[in-house]
Amino acid sequence: MLVMFAAAPQALHYLPLLTTLLCAVFAVVLWRRYQDRGKGLHLLWWCAGVTSYGLGTALESTITLAGNSVLLNKAWYVAGAVLGAYPLAQGSVHLLLRPRTAHRLTVVSVPIVVAVAALVTLSPVHAEVMESHRPTGAILGWSWVRAITPLINGYAALFLIGGAALSAWRFRRKRTTKHRMWGNVLIALGALLPGIGGGMAKAGVVEALYVGELAGILMIWAGYSACVRPTPA
Repeated sequence: MLVMFAAAPQALHYLPLLTTLLCAVFAVVLWRRYQDRGKGLHLLWWCAGVTSYGLGTALESTITLAGNSVLLNKAWYVAGAVLGAYPLAQGSVHLLLRPRTAHRLTVVSVPIVVAVAALVTLSPVHAEVMESHRPTGAILGWSWVRAITPLINGYAALFLIGGAALSAWRFRRKRTTKHRMWGNVLIALGALLPGIGGGMAKAGVVEALYVGELAGILMIWAGYSACVRPTPA
């Protein structure tokens, strides 16, 4: 059963819908690049990451505009808080690290992510704290599950934001790779924005999350586009 809107939605409440549409297009761009190249496991992970990002904002949009439910809220938590930037980070792992190291990190991290997603699904809920028009992790009865998600997000931040920052530092040295330096700067900043918005949402300013997610995916896409531009001769 949906818990319906207590008040009419405002313009900002439609931002997750726009973010979802952008993610759908960006995911297609990444998939086509993978097909054109015929290789690049990192591209598949990035495609999965952008898809997960869009799924999270699609659920957010549904909750915000149509009303909340336990099923929608849990699905949003899995897509946003558990998966979050993890697939995008795994793309960076496969791009920047040796194949054997990347494979080992995948073998270790994927079961953890799957297990936490399962725990969220199975957790009892505190239905009385569920809000009618915004998602929240507070409904999870197993509150200790929420203590695990920062570990996954920390891993994701290390490789997504840290990897982009390291790449930007390396590409700064040559004039011909400055576009890749700025591209990685944009990716790092774009990856930070949803986290900042999420922190403000916990303080009650949920619209900050919607703005952060939209600005984040735009900056990540712009950064990716800069990085794949041909290097000037």
